[in-house]
Amino acid sequence: MARWLPRSTDLTRFCQKLNRVKTLEDNMMETSFNRCLSTIDLTLLGIGGMVGSGLYVLTGTVAKEIAGPAVIVSFIIAGFASLLAALCYAEFGARVPKTGSAYMFTYVSVGEIWAFLIGWNVLLEYMIGGAAVARAWSGYLDSIFNHKIKNFTETHVGAWQVPFLARYPDFLAAAILLVATAFISFGAKVSSWLNHVFSAISMGIILFILIMGFILAQPKNWSTQEGGFAPYGLSGIMAGTATCFYAFVGFDVIAASSEEARNPQRAVPRAIAFSLGLATGAYILVSVVLTLMVPWHTLDPDSALADAFYRRGYAWAGFLVAAGSICAMNTVLLSNLFSLPRIVYAMAEDGLFFQVFSRVHPRTQVPVVGIVVFGLLMALLALVFDLEALVQFLSIGTLLAYTFVAASIIVLRFQQQKGDVPVPAAGGRPNPEPQEGPSSSELKEYESFSDKLQLVDRDKSKEQREPGQLKAAFEPYLEFLSDFYPGEVVTVAVVTLMVSAICLCSILVFGNTHLHLPTWSYSLLLVLFSLGFLLSLLLIWAHEQQHSSQTFQIPLVPLSPALSIILNIYLMLKLSYMTWLRFAVWLLLGLLVYFGYGIWHSKENLREPRPQHVSARYVVFPGGSLEERVQAVQPSSQPATGLPDTDTDDCKR
Repeated sequence: MARWLPRSTDLTRFCQKLNRVKTLEDNMMETSFNRCLSTIDLTLLGIGGMVGSGLYVLTGTVAKEIAGPAVIVSFIIAGFASLLAALCYAEFGARVPKTGSAYMFTYVSVGEIWAFLIGWNVLLEYMIGGAAVARAWSGYLDSIFNHKIKNFTETHVGAWQVPFLARYPDFLAAAILLVATAFISFGAKVSSWLNHVFSAISMGIILFILIMGFILAQPKNWSTQEGGFAPYGLSGIMAGTATCFYAFVGFDVIAASSEEARNPQRAVPRAIAFSLGLATGAYILVSVVLTLMVPWHTLDPDSALADAFYRRGYAWAGFLVAAGSICAMNTVLLSNLFSLPRIVYAMAEDGLFFQVFSRVHPRTQVPVVGIVVFGLLMALLALVFDLEALVQFLSIGTLLAYTFVAASIIVLRFQQQKGDVPVPAAGGRPNPEPQEGPSSSELKEYESFSDKLQLVDRDKSKEQREPGQLKAAFEPYLEFLSDFYPGEVVTVAVVTLMVSAICLCSILVFGNTHLHLPTWSYSLLLVLFSLGFLLSLLLIWAHEQQHSSQTFQIPLVPLSPALSIILNIYLMLKLSYMTWLRFAVWLLLGLLVYFGYGIWHSKENLREPRPQHVSARYVVFPGGSLEERVQAVQPSSQPATGLPDTDTDDCKR
């Protein structure tokens, strides 16, 4: 029986396969895509992804049913929370200017299986999101014509009463997705130009809404006679924040487009900051004018802005609002169809997904197979499926991606940067001095013993510690941690931090309602898990981190990503159990794809080590003198000093 059990070495090798990270190219600016997008192009893509139908529907719904006029505060808090996640994406987009967004960021820092699951969830998120927006677009246009399209379809095609299927086939939603797919397949420049047109119209109408809204504003609508500014109190504001947070989902299209940006190191962080700032400002100002135009408790949740203008005697303005809503939904459709094929392309290019999706059209320089296939799948979803039950699934995929990107920022910031390939010197031999920031935990090879001795002396003279090493001020108190490799303690602390955050948020969400914990145990568990979270944070902070002036870096690391992690986990746990059940089923399908295809075709699995043409090999360890280390690994029959015989006594890695 025991012989059928896997050996410990096999299990170790298997776990290493699951957690291997992506090896990046030396020149990350090389790409088969067309680097044609400017900062303005990326900014408008981000605005298009965030300012959709939510501006016209979500503001009225939250104001009427959740927060009242204090929806303004909800949007401010939600904008700040989104900023934490957006800054993580900005740093990664500048450091790793490759398509793939959260999938790519997780792959280069956390591990392969986690990256695949993130990409797998984002894939479904974009498909459901695009199909849901197309159905909303169809329904909004249909409402303008008194539901004539719906009545015609039900009369001539028929209505269905089947679970998980829509009541009637929405041909208009499928048609708009097919048209958008055709435009996206023409190339990034055409997609960007089309997004510019719809974004310009949408922003012009938003400007009109703000001007007219402030003219028609009545401050008495915030008075105590109408219920006051915050009729639902602090709990209403925080509940509104959780809902408003999803209005800012969409800025990741900028990170997904970084491989098509002309200067991603500058354009990606700026575009994310500009687009998030403009979107937050638009949501806040529209909430202000909406709740000042009419009393908040009389708003129509389905068409709050159009109804507000109608009740103030400006029925004609309702048509402008409808036009603005349709243009805004068009930009969201373009954003989804633009991002999805590029994430699929990144997964296929790495060998984790089917290779056919990695093909790039030679003329348009876009992954046309992925665009067409997933455009058709999205159109099919919009045509026949009931998406209302699946829309909440969008939240869990997005929040999971935000969580892993924030954790990846901490892990990568406390790792040593990979050095460049040594540049040949004038004599033709490689320069023995490595580039700035090599990993001291890697074993390096040099041609001569004397070159290595000189390098050791130079390294000893350096006072600055490498990223991932314990800070000098903490060494007397945490001396036992100095024996670990740089970044190893930080990785363990990040895992502990995430586990503590999950436990802490679980107690906050379920402690009084589902678990019915007594007060003493509720308080004790809160204190214990809060201490675990804070101690993990302090342990990470006690180590040196990378400092770069060449690319954007999120400030206050590890505090900023840690706050993003705990906020995202809290919001995930607030979702319904049916959402988690569907999420688990989708994860199982993803694991079948990964273990059936991805793990075997991964480029990291097929990557062969390159032969090193050196006359002798010497092991470089993080600490201690080179002479002592060489003596320790040499056979006892050979003298400790002097040059070793390169034919027989090479030190193995």
